[in-house]
Formats: sequence, structure tokens, C-alpha cells
Amino acid sequence: MASTYRARRCSNSSCALRFPVEEGSPLGARCPLCGEETAFVDDAYRTHVITEKAASSVHIEVFLDNIRSLRNVGSVFRSADGAGVAHVHLCGFTPTPEHPKMAKTSLGAEDAVPWTRHPDAVAAARALRDDGARLWVVDGGERACSVFDPQLLASRQPGRIVLVFGHEVSGVDPRLEALAERTVCLPMMGIKGSLNVSVAMGIVSYVLRFVGSGGPLNGSAENLDA
Repeated sequence: MASTYRARRCSNSSCALRFPVEEGSPLGARCPLCGEETAFVDDAYRTHVITEKAASSVHIEVFLDNIRSLRNVGSVFRSADGAGVAHVHLCGFTPTPEHPKMAKTSLGAEDAVPWTRHPDAVAAARALRDDGARLWVVDGGERACSVFDPQLLASRQPGRIVLVFGHEVSGVDPRLEALAERTVCLPMMGIKGSLNVSVAMGIVSYVLRFVGSGGPLNGSAENLDA
């Protein structure tokens, strides 16, 4: 649902902070940086909400093993909702939506995306594989191939793809990787060797969902390297 906002500006010329507040809200009368009085400037505006729903036949699930950060897991749920992820598997000590503070980052998505908790990730992964799911580990290593690889994108259908993410520091448990069909990665161009797990999950899910699938990005596996 769209909301209406208006900008406030700090009266202190050496600060001059400009920031939005929801119209009708008492917040922002004082500058959050310097504490001086603020005043409304310019006209009110409404936020944009994407109402068009995408269609895709790709079935994606997400598998989180011992992800320690509550914020990361909340962000995963929000991205999962946007990317049409069918299910989130929460393993080990990964926090669940039952935690009262998760809603701060999941913003209600935790109520829209089905999830289950599994104390033993390896047992859960084996059960998923035996049930016909295709486990795709998201990590680095010699086995990993880019998620943008045309042949990889061409192989995503048909099938139930479960994206496996591991601990933020120690990575994916080798026993999980041994159960997986493949390992995929996001190419890195800077000094770091990986992205935040919630960021990586969002990118990989959207690539598999839309790139080359005839969805809104209207791409094709054949021209990805053009």
C-alpha cells in the first residue's frame, strides 16, 4: 500500500539535513543529527508500489544451515517473498520467524513464505534429495560455476531446485556439498571473496527466476555472454 511522504530540512545552515517523514507524522520536528528545528519543504509525494505480478514456472526453495544473523534471515524471507521462493528450510541454530525481532527486517514476509525448522541439516538435505529435489549449493571452490553461465540457466527446468547456503564464516558444510547436484557462485570483482548471505540469496534467486525464463527481464540463456 502506497504512503504519502514530505521532506523536512534542518534550519541549521551548517547542517541542512534533508529527510522524509510520513505525512501527518509528528516525527522529524527536530533534526536527528544536530537537534535543531526543521521545516517542511516542497510538495508531498507518494511512494511507488510494484503491483504487476510476474509469472514463472521455476520452482525454488532456500535452505539455510546455521545462519547466525537474525537480520540476515529476516532479509532472506523478504527476498524469498519477492522472488517467489516456495519454501525456506531453517537448519541448525538458524533463527526462525518465531523470534519476535525478525519482523524488523522481514517486514511481514515471514507470514507469507512457508518454512520448516530442521535440527540436522545433513539429514534434512538427504531427505530433500531422496524426495527428488535438486540441491544447488551457493558457495565458492573448484566445483563452483557462475550462476550466470548459460548452460546452468538452461538446466534449471524442470525440477525442484533447493538453494543451499551455509554459515556466514565457515561456509557450507562439506557433507551438504557432497549431497548436492552442483555448486554455483556469484563472480566477485573486488577484494572480498563473497557477498552477505542475504544479498547473495536475493541475487541468485532472481537470476534463476527471471534471467532467460521469458519473465520480466526478457532475457535468453543464449545471449547472456553477448
